[in-house]
Amino acid sequence: MNGNDRREKLLTILQESQTAVSGKTLAGRLEVSRQVIVQDIALLRANGNDIISTNLGYVLMSNKECRRVFKMQHSDEQVIEELSLIVDYGGRICDVFVFHRVYGTVRAEMDIKNKLDIDRFMDDIATGKSSLLMNITSGYHYHTVAAADEETLDIIQKKLEERNFLAPLQDYEPIDFWKDKKESANEQ
Repeated sequence: MNGNDRREKLLTILQESQTAVSGKTLAGRLEVSRQVIVQDIALLRANGNDIISTNLGYVLMSNKECRRVFKMQHSDEQVIEELSLIVDYGGRICDVFVFHRVYGTVRAEMDIKNKLDIDRFMDDIATGKSSLLMNITSGYHYHTVAAADEETLDIIQKKLEERNFLAPLQDYEPIDFWKDKKESANEQ
């Protein structure tokens, strides 16, 4: 199988998968090394495919889903409530990021779509694997949230407002972080 055929098959595997697919699994199914998979993913991204890397593997983002960035602020004790609220109302937490005045935007992929994902994330935090990114900016952080439609995002926004989780943007912050990420990726 040549490279183009392999990338086409890789794309099909990601399109048909309901969950993230690990590089190891892709390498096994396509009978190549994981390094070849990494290179193929880079080429597919360069051709406009929105493939994200998560701690569980690769995910092809659907062009049909809507996204919105929410600026949040809350305590460590409210993290589970915040994440649960988003997934309970039909959202998927794509990432978490902070805008630091010195470091700029620091982003981590999350791909949290249900309570099980929340439990895994919180277990990783509790066991000391890592700490909450929001703690480097006094609780201020952002989430890109995906949903099936704008109405669902409106409901999520309303519920976040009701719980006082949303924070106003400051003058020094970019307005559309997601757009900035896409534009910088297209410039490379």
